[in-house]
Amino acid sequence: MIKNNKGPSILEANILYLLIGIALITLGAHAQGRDIYIGLLITEYIIVLFPILFFLMVRGYSIKQTLRWNRITLTQIVYIVFIVIFSYPIAIFLNFIGLFILDRFVQVMPNAIPIPSTFNEYLISFLIIALTPGICEEVMFRGIIMSAYDELGRAKAIIYSSILFGIFHFNAQNLLGPIFLGILFAIIIYKTNSLIATIIGHTVNNTIALTIGYVITKLEGEIDTAADGVIFPEGDEILMATAGLAIIALIFGIIVYNLMSKLPSNSKNEIREFADLVTKGPLIEYSDRKRNMGILNSIPIIIVMVLFIILHYSLLFS
Repeated sequence: MIKNNKGPSILEANILYLLIGIALITLGAHAQGRDIYIGLLITEYIIVLFPILFFLMVRGYSIKQTLRWNRITLTQIVYIVFIVIFSYPIAIFLNFIGLFILDRFVQVMPNAIPIPSTFNEYLISFLIIALTPGICEEVMFRGIIMSAYDELGRAKAIIYSSILFGIFHFNAQNLLGPIFLGILFAIIIYKTNSLIATIIGHTVNNTIALTIGYVITKLEGEIDTAADGVIFPEGDEILMATAGLAIIALIFGIIVYNLMSKLPSNSKNEIREFADLVTKGPLIEYSDRKRNMGILNSIPIIIVMVLFIILHYSLLFS
């Protein structure tokens, strides 16, 4: 096999995104419907991870280079853990806003992911619900997709890959939060130049959600996942709840910004200071490579977006 040092193109990454997305909403959804745990393993490892690694090997692309499989330091790990912990309320607030908007049109339903009620179930859920997506989805989005999108410039790569990450969940109730986390993880990988960093971050985020559900279950008894829907407060209550969450998100956002600014960087050429990335956009040294996505490259993404709309059409307008 001839070694290909060029790296995957945007079109190749987008076609993979389309094919994996179709497999996710068909084979993956069917498998998860039969058994959620086995279905998630099938979805993440067989539908997501295996095709990407197989594609990279067949095309001769360097897995280490494409996926930025580099070491990180203990200091960086500590920073990442705290960044994700303080980011969690922000993602919750953004999802709350999305749910509130959806609630104006449809009845919002609880999350279908099982919540562990025993410690053994918690350990199994950690491996399948927290760690597995942390590995497989990071290989896909902060790995191959961001490597391909680099030629658009850093800012566009961050924004586009994060939107694709949100859409990939194929759940309008869980869209804004993942997009925000996608932006967070994208910046982290540019600062650390390591996919290991975002795998840790993704896993920590999923573990927080899993742990909160587990603790609530232990304190209040089994949560009824077959409830009729999520009940939102009305009138002054919704204003107070939104204002309270917004203040918390703002405070935590300031903390996250400072932590991200101080997160040690591994590469002189990978990213400028965090503030420069946010305020000035793509790296100057990549300005000669900046360009738009292009119609041909966009076709697979447009198809996925159409599928997303079709899947939610009956929900929004029934």
